[in-house]
Amino acid sequence: MKNKALLTTLLAFFVLLGVGVGQELGWFSSTGQSQAAKAKLGVLQFVSHPSLDEIYQGIQAGLEEEDYGEEKLDIQFLNGQADQSKLTLMSQQLIEGGNQVLLGIATPAVQSLANASKDLPIIMGAVSDPVGAKLVEDPEHPGGLVTGVSDQNPAVQQVALIKELTPNVKKVGALYSSGEDNSKSQVAEFKEAAEKAGLEVVEQAVPSTNELNQAVGVLTSKVDAIWVPIDNTIASAFSTVVAANQSAKLPLYPSAGAMVEAGGLASVVVDQFELGRATGKMTARVLKGEKPGDIPVEFFSQGKPVLNTQVAQELGIRIPEDIKKDAQLVEMSQTAE
Repeated sequence: MKNKALLTTLLAFFVLLGVGVGQELGWFSSTGQSQAAKAKLGVLQFVSHPSLDEIYQGIQAGLEEEDYGEEKLDIQFLNGQADQSKLTLMSQQLIEGGNQVLLGIATPAVQSLANASKDLPIIMGAVSDPVGAKLVEDPEHPGGLVTGVSDQNPAVQQVALIKELTPNVKKVGALYSSGEDNSKSQVAEFKEAAEKAGLEVVEQAVPSTNELNQAVGVLTSKVDAIWVPIDNTIASAFSTVVAANQSAKLPLYPSAGAMVEAGGLASVVVDQFELGRATGKMTARVLKGEKPGDIPVEFFSQGKPVLNTQVAQELGIRIPEDIKKDAQLVEMSQTAE
């Protein structure tokens, strides 16, 4: 009898211990029912600006549509604010944070994750040239730890828009960051399309936002308009570009809708939210067990015109009806005024 009583006591003890450990590790819900542990995703964003922020919103929407809402997924989100040393440190933090999958928003963030990770899968968000950035060798068959979604700049459409809106433009300044690999490849693509259309392109690279004011001043004395690729460094300080152009009042053609609202004249842009949404859905596939090397890179290359009617009016530019009917029309955002 004593042995039976002792056995019963020990059994009860281990049951209680198991319940306690299970609650601590999240095996049981508040109602006592077992639940699976949450998946973990580490996200590194290069810098804060409206376009990248919109991509992250789209990523969250895409994940939720694939049944990875807050109740099933923990997201560790870090923002490097365009500081390479921070990106390096944060990449290591995400790797050590127990995340199953890593996601980078913009090329420098993805490159930092790829340099730091030896075995965790990595999803690209908003990488314009994944091959040039040395993230994948073959977009159709990535074969390694990296895949994702690319936002290729619609260069031919951009050039056509410049020609139609501002037919007197002969020289276009290409303003970009010398530290972003994506920007260099976009400039080369834009230059090829522009020269085929009879435009001369003058390149102006800047190492950081501190040189933007001077760089714009140099360009405005040489060209008739300024074009900016999908460049996160320039985008994060686009207000400086607009301010530096106040005297010259040249048409500004950026590559993101948020920059058109901030003082650009027009652009042909890829929908950033939809790009993020596709990135979120691809991330869900990897969270469910697919290997990134087996998933082809998805390309977003067709854009839609975005026109700033207020800037057009200030520059005395009439927007043709055939462009206006298919375009998104915006005015200066309050933060830009």
